[in-house]
Amino acid sequence: MAAMVEGKVVLVTGAGGGIGRDIALLMAQHGAKIVVNDVGASVAGEGADVGPAQRVVDEIVAAGGEALANTDSVSDPGAAARMVEQAVQRFGRIDCVVNNAGILRDRFFHKMSAEEFDSVLKVHLYGSFYVSRAAANYFKEQGAGCYIHMTSTSGLIGNLGQANYNAAKLGIMALSKSIALDMEKFNVRSNCVAPFAFSRMIGAIPTDTPEQQARVEKIKQMTPAKIAPICVYLASDQASDVNAQVFAVRNNEIFLMSQPRPIRSVQRSEGWTPESLAEHGMPALKGSFVPMERSGDVFTWDPV
Repeated sequence: MAAMVEGKVVLVTGAGGGIGRDIALLMAQHGAKIVVNDVGASVAGEGADVGPAQRVVDEIVAAGGEALANTDSVSDPGAAARMVEQAVQRFGRIDCVVNNAGILRDRFFHKMSAEEFDSVLKVHLYGSFYVSRAAANYFKEQGAGCYIHMTSTSGLIGNLGQANYNAAKLGIMALSKSIALDMEKFNVRSNCVAPFAFSRMIGAIPTDTPEQQARVEKIKQMTPAKIAPICVYLASDQASDVNAQVFAVRNNEIFLMSQPRPIRSVQRSEGWTPESLAEHGMPALKGSFVPMERSGDVFTWDPV
């Protein structure tokens, strides 16, 4: 098997289990040196335990790879800087950041507290910024680097009871695009992956109804290991021309996701009034309105 990321140094956040763990393991199998970051907290972000990160490090080392554990929180800019510094001090450089760490605080919008909203954005969106920013100067100086950010179809399309998570995940797509535009001249790439996979976070989905139970059973078929290959590819030199894209991975399917573009327009030479909008403008646009869909309404077929 070709070692696609041989000698590269990769920092994977939230890598103590689930999707992050499988990304770290496959990166190591393909020759990368890994910083395994995980605070060891619950799905809701509570508690801390060095165990999960160290166990993944032990797996990598037992298989002949190189890795070190880091338990800093991505939601703290100083901690984010420390984990990047740790990679550079131990391995001499940093080549790829995989922003995977996340928590859930699901609640219907009209019941969501400011703390529940803020805590999820701090880990997902702010965390992606903090870790990415900490690596940016190293990438700039060495004239190369790669970011892989975990977004979600819940944010790209929509989902119930996740205003905090959805806002963060859609924000991550915009953050990735900005990084790609700003750092392209330094040979730095930034892409997003929206994973479908059963993990501790997905395990928090309610199963109170037969519909919810059936949905979770389908998701269980999609293992975290299915997400890792595209991440290894995106981190490799073979993906040197892949930048500012959003991919979704659903079991054995890989999708290139659309990004917002104009759908239809209306024009009036004398300009619009509220009355003319009501009479002519909006009726002309309504046929192209984006429907009120959730992610499950779009991905309706069983995973292959």
